[in-house]
Amino acid sequence: MTFAWTAHRFSSGALALDVANSVVLRHSTSRRIDRFAAGEQLESFPLAAAKFCAERALFGDVLPVAPENRPNFIALREATDRYFRQKVLTGNDDRLLAELLETLAVTLRDAKPNGLDAATAHSVLRLIAMPDPERMKICRNCGWLFIDRSKNKSRAWCDMAVCGNRAKASRHYRRKKEEEAT
Repeated sequence: MTFAWTAHRFSSGALALDVANSVVLRHSTSRRIDRFAAGEQLESFPLAAAKFCAERALFGDVLPVAPENRPNFIALREATDRYFRQKVLTGNDDRLLAELLETLAVTLRDAKPNGLDAATAHSVLRLIAMPDPERMKICRNCGWLFIDRSKNKSRAWCDMAVCGNRAKASRHYRRKKEEEAT
């Protein structure tokens, strides 16, 4: 299966969330796809992030994660996802914060200063310090994490052009089927 990093894959608003969202259909064990499982996808991610990521101006050109640091990077991705998903769902993050901070410390110690792993760790720290934590949301369609930057904080999908359209088309289809049935 061919895959390309597109703007949609970087619709979260933060590098750390784009990294966390590299697992597609995370909630479905049978359909789950880890985009970083293939080494070439992890290698090409920084180049795509430099083009599409909302925080690209902060980090500039970012190098791929060194092969010896990949396990730490994947651990950071998973800890980031657990931490922010729990924070959105329950508002409680105490138990996971220690795990995330421990993973951040290891990542920052081992990463190259201009590596994707270091940039992701810095992005996580920016998100933790975010002044408006209620702007962090989970897409109603695909389950990705994203930052709602809309004026009235009403954004429901990670990307209106993809997930929003799918949700609206599905709703329209169901309505038409109900009308035909009655």
